[in-house]
Amino acid sequence: MSIDHGVDRATEKKYEQLSPFELKDELIELADENMKKTAHAMINAGRGNPNWTSVVAREAFYLLGRFAVAEAKRDWDEFPGLAGMPQPSGIAARFDEFLTAETESDAVKLLRGAVEYGTATLNFEADAWVGELADAIHGDHYPVPDRMLTHIEQVVHAYLDLAMGGAPAGGWDLFATEGGTAAMCYLFDSCVVNGILAPGDRIAIMTPIFTPYLEIPHLDRFHFDVVEVKAEKTTPEGVHTWQYPAEEIEKLTDPSVKALFLVNPSNPPSVMLDSATLARIAEIASKYNPNITIITDDVYGTFVEGFQSLMSAAASNTIGVYSFSKYFGCTGWRLGVIAVAKDNVFDSRIANLPAAERDKLTNRYSTISLDPANLKFIDRMVADSRDVALNHTAGLSTPQQVQMALFAIGDLLDKNLEHRKNCEAIIARRLRTLCDSLQIPVPQDANAANYYVELDLMVWVKQHWTPEFAKWLESEHEPVDPVFRLAEQGSIVLLNGGGFDGPQWSVRVSLANLRQEAYAEIGHWLREIMGEYHREFQSRTTTH
Repeated sequence: MSIDHGVDRATEKKYEQLSPFELKDELIELADENMKKTAHAMINAGRGNPNWTSVVAREAFYLLGRFAVAEAKRDWDEFPGLAGMPQPSGIAARFDEFLTAETESDAVKLLRGAVEYGTATLNFEADAWVGELADAIHGDHYPVPDRMLTHIEQVVHAYLDLAMGGAPAGGWDLFATEGGTAAMCYLFDSCVVNGILAPGDRIAIMTPIFTPYLEIPHLDRFHFDVVEVKAEKTTPEGVHTWQYPAEEIEKLTDPSVKALFLVNPSNPPSVMLDSATLARIAEIASKYNPNITIITDDVYGTFVEGFQSLMSAAASNTIGVYSFSKYFGCTGWRLGVIAVAKDNVFDSRIANLPAAERDKLTNRYSTISLDPANLKFIDRMVADSRDVALNHTAGLSTPQQVQMALFAIGDLLDKNLEHRKNCEAIIARRLRTLCDSLQIPVPQDANAANYYVELDLMVWVKQHWTPEFAKWLESEHEPVDPVFRLAEQGSIVLLNGGGFDGPQWSVRVSLANLRQEAYAEIGHWLREIMGEYHREFQSRTTTH
């Protein structure tokens, strides 16, 4: 017989139309109600916010802040509670004295290493480098340049070169943004404003994908014609590899496809493109569809050994977005960056627009440049982020840029890759706990970040029970029914994979945001719920 629960099938059908992140709020409410009745602690694996934080770069930030305040007071402090501004002349020597007076710690070592890395590796002048850090952390000036502070841009460039699989010849220009989400908003708008994309254009989206990238193209100001490139590859046993069949990638050779949007490694499966797919996309951009605009969000790239981004492999056609939020556990800091190769197709495409369009854009940017026609696309993005008129106050706050730089330098100096190995170890043991609880083998995939796992419940059902049971389950219940039951009965919150344009009967589990023991509970309750369905199936089929 059927198990009654608080949400009927008609209501579930309505909820299937929502983004998983909106559905999550309803699930949290159900889980909270169950928690009050049963004393189960709520387990919310629906969020991607990691529960680790990188502390050394934060400690270095606070220590540098103390030095900056002392430098401001050194400038002048005639009035109580007020001071001047850090001055660059001789500041590197004073910083060395400041650090020498401190107890030796990892934070002190990082700050010493930062100064040395800047001067020895990047050829910075010591006072200019330390002066930029002290002034920036003190937050006493608008960002200058507004796109990104000069020395910090070079530091973050070196980090991206390391983390994203190599910088292109000539390198990237970088634009520091208020997290990856702000980066996406800025670049979508600027692409349309500058004629790189036009409302109604055909674009390709690699799915499954983070839901905003499914939703943004359908906004009124875009109305893009969306072609899905689906990760439909499976093993002979029917298990998803989350890779793309060749025929799906070949969709990109069609010159009517003006853009490609992807998250790499993907979200929710968090599997990076295999090398053959990466190479084929780069070849398509080079030979078959040279005007294609590739927008790649690579926030999970630092969790995979040997990762290479399309911002490296197909640099001329790619706008790259990277966020520091997940790897360093700093979502609240809002640290993102847009990377555009100095040698790119976007500037030339703007230069080759019809005369009327070029004149319109020249007028748009004429108040911020004496040569607006030759303003680079990335600098147009900065201006557009502040409606052009407020360009003089654009840019990520300078203290945020300092924290970004300290995270970056910490990784650049981490020759033993301790931070990466520790993050990977945390995720690996949580994955093992989940798989042990689900009574399935731990997947072995060198392309997987495993920041999330996407579990296709139908594959699991067919492996553990029968195809007949799977067929019955699909006909008798909605794909979101399992996530409702998990919330109601176990106070477990998972996101429905169908909302990411993944398999309808899949669920996304974040391996980043819960303690290890929680994943045993998730596995336990998934088995309980699926067992409940099977008992219902047996009851129905026996009766009939």
